[in-house]
Amino acid sequence: MVVKINKVSTSKQNCIIIMKKFLFILMLALVQVSHLAAQAHVMSKTYVAPSDPQVQKKLASWQDLKFGLFMHWGTYSQWGIVESWSICPEDEGWTQRKGPYSADYNAYLKAYENLQTTFNPTKFNPDKWVTAAKQAGMKYVVFTTKHHDGFCMFDTKQTDYKITSTKTPFSTNPRSNVAKEIFNAFRSRDFMIGAYFSKPDWHSENYWWPYFPPKDRNVNYDPAKYPERWKKFKDYTYNQIQELMTDYGRVDILWLDGGWVRPQKSESKPDEMLPSDKYNQDIDMPKIAAMGRAKQPGLIVVDRTVTGEYENYTTPEQEVPNKPLDHPWETCMTMGNSWSYVPNDHYKSVNQIVQLLVKIVSRGGSLLMNVGPGPDGDWDPVVYDRLAGISKWIQVNGEGIYGSTSIAPYSADNIYYTKAKHSNTIYAFQLSATDNVTLNPSVKILLDSVSRIKKVTLLGSKQHLKWKMNDGQLIVAIPASLQNISTLQHTATFKIEY
Repeated sequence: MVVKINKVSTSKQNCIIIMKKFLFILMLALVQVSHLAAQAHVMSKTYVAPSDPQVQKKLASWQDLKFGLFMHWGTYSQWGIVESWSICPEDEGWTQRKGPYSADYNAYLKAYENLQTTFNPTKFNPDKWVTAAKQAGMKYVVFTTKHHDGFCMFDTKQTDYKITSTKTPFSTNPRSNVAKEIFNAFRSRDFMIGAYFSKPDWHSENYWWPYFPPKDRNVNYDPAKYPERWKKFKDYTYNQIQELMTDYGRVDILWLDGGWVRPQKSESKPDEMLPSDKYNQDIDMPKIAAMGRAKQPGLIVVDRTVTGEYENYTTPEQEVPNKPLDHPWETCMTMGNSWSYVPNDHYKSVNQIVQLLVKIVSRGGSLLMNVGPGPDGDWDPVVYDRLAGISKWIQVNGEGIYGSTSIAPYSADNIYYTKAKHSNTIYAFQLSATDNVTLNPSVKILLDSVSRIKKVTLLGSKQHLKWKMNDGQLIVAIPASLQNISTLQHTATFKIEY
């Protein structure tokens, strides 16, 4: 059809005007949707928020802490090998056996378990650890009371495979109940206390029944076929956790590892099943959680990788999510390359650790940084050096870390953002590729939904800064004295009050 423009009727002209307005509104809506999509958190389809008000309150308090200390420690530190996994009969890189016993699994397992008889970490001094951790700005601790190998770093009454056994030389030391000593020392310095506990136990005859050889990380018999034996394991697990919840003072977090020990998933959804789902390894988490919270009101339970009501926060391991998550979370990450002590381990630099902390916090998470104590009971000197370096940075920049929330645009180029929870204050962390910060004559900071700026300062400097807003960007003029003589390290952190 051919339309002659010069003969368009008034009604048609009105229709065209209406259509143009409609298209304009539609474009604005699409821009807004696009803008919101850019801000969208990664949504969890499986996270279940706790309903207990006391748990909610403690979880909110924990989310403000942002920086914690993790420690993997056991008899395996004497060999300087991976924690527990070398006795697991799986062919993976982290399960490789090394040393004179490696050719024969049974000989290796016997020698590994015999490490109990030589474990004597006489330099153990948790007061030294808590001093270094607190100065570095860490505010909670999670300690391995028992890893998968079943060796207990606390005075359990359920087994003799423990640090307080007469078979263990360190048992004569006044501080032999290591978990209690660590919890007491850190609690006295206002840390939240987390008890790591492995649900699988490769030393227990009711998990790896000696009648069958172990085949992998899972229980080596069918619990449905031998329910009495599985019940003994469930009781053993419950009793050990009950000890930790009863005899070790205030515990804030029960951090459960070994997610393959869980109720069996439905075979109707094979894409969700793990190899462990061959058996139903249900240890009755409702009963364990109820007991824990009866003894420790508000207890945060982290049944990691087992989605549902007992995973109060999630724990991405050795990685930083690309976007903020819509629920509480914590990245657990090693300071070195290994979770447990390895001689001459390669440790991350202060710059790397600081920037990891900034990136994680900008996405609304917390960093749980792991250190593996050595066989003598102390940390590698490099660890103290790293913590001292972090301490210098946190004293200047900590106000932008603690009690903060994520805020769009979260990050842009090498600038990462946080917002103070209870004030109109944004912190923009410009990451430095080197330890010493060098600033350009002007710094451009992208801001979303902020127009009326009251004040802009650079943390660690008292020098007055000039700034202007231009098309959604805050442009800060950097004086020459700060460009070249700046004593800032790792980040330049701009405090923006609006």
